[in-house]
Amino acid sequence: MAVQKKNVAPKKIKIVIPTAMVKINVTFNNTLITLTDTSGNTLAWASSGANGFKGSRKSTPYAAQVTAEDICKKAKDFQVKKLIISIKGPGAGRESVLRAFANQEFEVLSICDETPVPHNGCRLPKRRRI
Repeated sequence: MAVQKKNVAPKKIKIVIPTAMVKINVTFNNTLITLTDTSGNTLAWASSGANGFKGSRKSTPYAAQVTAEDICKKAKDFQVKKLIISIKGPGAGRESVLRAFANQEFEVLSICDETPVPHNGCRLPKRRRI
């Protein structure tokens, strides 16, 4: 007679990362925040859309603040103490995201703005002839 084995889930290994990077992409339509380790491997992510905001409410500063608080909770699970923040994009929630990270008990090592700025831009289309 066969003996049935109980399905035992393997123990979760807690990863402790003292210093992490936060990459923030703030667009006109959404706010995306990714928590990575210092080598760039993704640990967790959050967005305004994933937090339940729909439509034009996704692009508000309040939605960006809620998203930043959500990623702060996930960062505390990894026992992160120090953050390196890089922010990219021209959206409305830039200031509120940084303020949300400053209000938490993280030590912010640096804030880097990586917004792409065209040096001369694309070539303009030919002039329209009527």
